[in-house]
Amino acid sequence: MAESAARVVVAKPGLDGHDRGVKIVARVLRDAGVEVIYTGLRQTPEMIVAAALQEDADAIGLSVLSGAHMTMFGRVMELLRENDATDIRVFGGGIIPDSDIAELEAMGVARIFTPGAPTAEIAEWVRENIRPAHAA
Repeated sequence: MAESAARVVVAKPGLDGHDRGVKIVARVLRDAGVEVIYTGLRQTPEMIVAAALQEDADAIGLSVLSGAHMTMFGRVMELLRENDATDIRVFGGGIIPDSDIAELEAMGVARIFTPGAPTAEIAEWVRENIRPAHAA
């Protein structure tokens, strides 16, 4: 039986309206065989986690360019804990200072990709680290 694809909700939390990069990452992940659900711009953490739960997602990928990364990632992690959904892995990227990456990882964020990260590296990481929980 063929292995099912990982399901990843990709989201732009907050007021940041720049979505070109996240759309490129979504397309690269799709091309790599990942099932991608893109939620669009200006999503709240509550909307993102609700979508991940509804879609039976294996992971959430966040793109944050607004400087609100600590708040946005932190709230998503909190909501996942509140919903007993800590099996949904969270990763992301954007304009995130190196000094904040260790704190995000301590919160439980699996991986942060900074500006200039090759899209092939992102796709490879997702393929190697996100396993379908709903596999047949």
